[in-house]
Amino acid sequence: MAFFEQLGILAVTPGMVVMWLVALTLIYLAIGREYEPLLLLPIGFGVLVANLPLTGLMTPGEGLIWRFYHYGVEWEVIPPLIFLGLGAHTDFGPLLSQPRLIFLGAAAQGGVYATFFAAQAFGFTLQESATIGIIGGADGPTTIFLAAQLAPHLLGACAVAAYSYMALVPIIQPPIMRLLTTEQERKIRMKKARKVTAREKLWFPVTATIVILLLVPASAPLMAMFMLGNLFRESKVVERLTDTAQNALMNITTIFLGVAVGATMSADAFLRGDVIFIFGLGLAAFCVSTACGLLLAKLMNLFTNDKINPLVGAAGVSAVPMAARVAHKVGAEADKKNYLLMFAMGPNVSGVIGTVVAAGIFLTMLG
Repeated sequence: MAFFEQLGILAVTPGMVVMWLVALTLIYLAIGREYEPLLLLPIGFGVLVANLPLTGLMTPGEGLIWRFYHYGVEWEVIPPLIFLGLGAHTDFGPLLSQPRLIFLGAAAQGGVYATFFAAQAFGFTLQESATIGIIGGADGPTTIFLAAQLAPHLLGACAVAAYSYMALVPIIQPPIMRLLTTEQERKIRMKKARKVTAREKLWFPVTATIVILLLVPASAPLMAMFMLGNLFRESKVVERLTDTAQNALMNITTIFLGVAVGATMSADAFLRGDVIFIFGLGLAAFCVSTACGLLLAKLMNLFTNDKINPLVGAAGVSAVPMAARVAHKVGAEADKKNYLLMFAMGPNVSGVIGTVVAAGIFLTMLG
């Protein structure tokens, strides 16, 4: 009799079956559509195993995946390690060659703050609103980092929303770009940027760390690791550390992060009415962020003879380098000889900094 009581099949609920379908959908999107497969595949599998009864994988203090979540996410370990790898991959040259592009990355955080107030209007708490708003930055690790501290019960839904919209950048952004720009604006050819010296690239992560952490100390876990990774890259003397941060370490932490985040999406936590609002508000945040970057570029063009192609403003969201590639692609549709990718990378990497700063501000005010 005890054997039959331990059969998981007897403890299956309708909600679990629904979550199996959600898990299989995420796995399909990762494999069949190649939408952010590095994250959606482990997240999807985490959702699946978390909704298989009696496994004990998420039992507090005992479960294997609970340990991944507790020590990796709640203890703020895994997201900063992801940022170490991102920093090792990042080239700040396009931003340093045209510092004015940092304003486009800042403007693209408009969706984060607008959605923060919109979420409050829908009845979410301040902490929940901040967590939902940060989705507009299109930065998965930052969303997870903030959610784990301000609204852990929304972690799974917000993380899936953030990574889903990151994957859908090529679908979501082009219609907004075409709606808010004329064909003539999309044809604007930006002047060739100056060459950035190795010394400038070397000093940037050190200087940026000092300035940003003095202004927003709460952003330190992510920003410090991001800039350390970039310092590895630009120093040219720690190739082994750079390679490890870019590849082995980042791949390992991505596995643990994805499975742990997915495992938070139990039927009880996910099958709620507010989850629908989270996905809707997250999409709105992403769209508004895209529009804000575009519109600021158009505004800046009113005061300068050195015109900015407004499309690069849309790359101010933190989906690196996908948003920059989309900006280049839409620009090439208007003028095949117009090469915007390197210009778009400036707002793109500054958007990463902007989203982390926004998260730090929310933590300072609400944490």
